[in-house]
Amino acid sequence: MTILSAALLLFLILDPLGNIPVFLSVLKPLTPQRQRIVLARELLIALAVLMGFLWAGKYALDMMHLRQESVAIAGGIVLFLIGIRMIFPRPEGLMGEIPGGEPFIVPLAIPLVAGPSGMAAVMLMGSNDPSRLADWSLALMLAWGATAAILFSATVLYKWLGRRVLTALERLMGMLLVAISVQMVLDGIGTYLKLTPPNI
Repeated sequence: MTILSAALLLFLILDPLGNIPVFLSVLKPLTPQRQRIVLARELLIALAVLMGFLWAGKYALDMMHLRQESVAIAGGIVLFLIGIRMIFPRPEGLMGEIPGGEPFIVPLAIPLVAGPSGMAAVMLMGSNDPSRLADWSLALMLAWGATAAILFSATVLYKWLGRRVLTALERLMGMLLVAISVQMVLDGIGTYLKLTPPNI
């Protein structure tokens, strides 16, 4: 996997376009200046969490005695479910009812930006090829930077594109994520079959 393909995968998982309506509704009670401060804070927290999972994920897998193929298949299944939810969203949205007030960590940083699928994806990257942690960090920074740019321009994008176009884009991203997740499962199964000797 190249840096750009890893960045694209992480960008699809972070799903900034799908998160725009939620971010706008949560930040609506705040002044525009406070909205930018809170958004920057939440994005930095999410980046720190994802970086932590990227660099420490391998050690967590070693402690739990999990094989990389198992994590690849499980990660593919999780991404598949996330992609299905993006294609067929629930009426209550991703987080359901969100309490008012200024958000802190939950729900913007976690789980909207740094969600379970994003944590699983970066952990999988770090555990599959620990020698390329610098590359994966760069890919994460690229995906996070694009996500931050989109979320900071959320108001303009929402007025310009409209809810219908954003919904269509989110479903398109969900379809791409489903295809990527199926490939991850197939790769995990293929690696497992190669490494596991047949019982004769």
